[in-house]
Amino acid sequence: MEAQRQMTTTANSISAQHISADVELTILMPCLNEAETIGICIEKALSFLQRAGVSGEVLIADNGSTDGSQDIAKGLGARVVPVSARGYGAALIGGIAAARGRFIVMGDADDSYDFAELDLFLQALRQGSDLVMGNRFRGGIGEDAMPFLHRYLGNPILSFIGRLFFKVPTGDFHCGLRGFNTAAIRKLGLRTTGMEFASEMVVRAAIGGLRISEVPTTLKKDGRSRPPHLKTWRDGWRHLKFLLMHSPRWLFMLPGMLLTCIGVVLSAILFPGPLRLSGGMVLDLNTFIFANSLVVAGVQLMTFGALVRYYATVTRFLPRSPRANALVEHLTTDRLVLFATAAFLIGCGVLGYALARWASVDFGELVSSFVPRLMITGMSVMLIGVQMFFSAFLVGILDIPVKRSA
Repeated sequence: MEAQRQMTTTANSISAQHISADVELTILMPCLNEAETIGICIEKALSFLQRAGVSGEVLIADNGSTDGSQDIAKGLGARVVPVSARGYGAALIGGIAAARGRFIVMGDADDSYDFAELDLFLQALRQGSDLVMGNRFRGGIGEDAMPFLHRYLGNPILSFIGRLFFKVPTGDFHCGLRGFNTAAIRKLGLRTTGMEFASEMVVRAAIGGLRISEVPTTLKKDGRSRPPHLKTWRDGWRHLKFLLMHSPRWLFMLPGMLLTCIGVVLSAILFPGPLRLSGGMVLDLNTFIFANSLVVAGVQLMTFGALVRYYATVTRFLPRSPRANALVEHLTTDRLVLFATAAFLIGCGVLGYALARWASVDFGELVSSFVPRLMITGMSVMLIGVQMFFSAFLVGILDIPVKRSA
């Protein structure tokens, strides 16, 4: 939270520059101690602007360099904007706020991307794309340019999740070289300060209905003599966590539906009695308990999903849709309390009947397992009712800040 407040303060102190009619393209590079490579990156960027006849600027968002990177950049004619809030995302947010160009192409200042070859990015932006992603797998990855785990595990998996969750038409979800329409991206209100900023930009663009396209680009081994800022497992987890948190359907609803369906089917099969399988295996009361547990867990996950989507919709964290609007309209505290009360009473009735059957034999040994099955079913339905009851009041609590601000 402190990092986000600091980042917001920095962005406000820079203040979003008005897009200049005289500047078509800003080439933006975040920088933290890149003295070894920033010079060649700026020279390539300036050479592109000159060769392509583009009115533009090279902007360095400096994140507190102590190796003289700022002086190198200024000496080569780049504009340097200091960003005090630390982090890859914080630096880029500050740079985007300070950019004067109608379009921005951003990329790392480690000489892994070729800023002299930005023609395809600018062409796609001029043709109306709001966000243009580079694809290193299509353009070519040099020897030792991408770690093995990034190339064959992390990037393919995260890119697949991005396409699956958000319908993002790109095969390289985390390419650091990308171009975008400055005004369109500013409207997204990007907030993350770390490496997950790369995911946030793509996800928010997709959710916001921006036009996303992809062009091939190359990646070569960076020119640093020190390790990169990116940490494989830490930053990979931060990216994955961000993707999941922005998709309650995939995080909560679909797993919940799967667990509930499996539990209901298995409970229905085992309710009449034990199920004997080939090989002498028997599914009996223990499996029935497990099946009911799946139903309870599944319903709880779906409840979480509904609550998260409700809150994300009313706070406009996620855009409205016909399904989301219907959820907001029908998911009320009163209705959930009625549903919860009905479930609890039904469960009580089933459990009461089972106890009456047990009492008929003076609570002695039961010959059949039917009564325990009734008891387990009744308690499961009661538990679902209790969960729903308290979730109902959580809906009302989530509504309080929205109603106050209305």
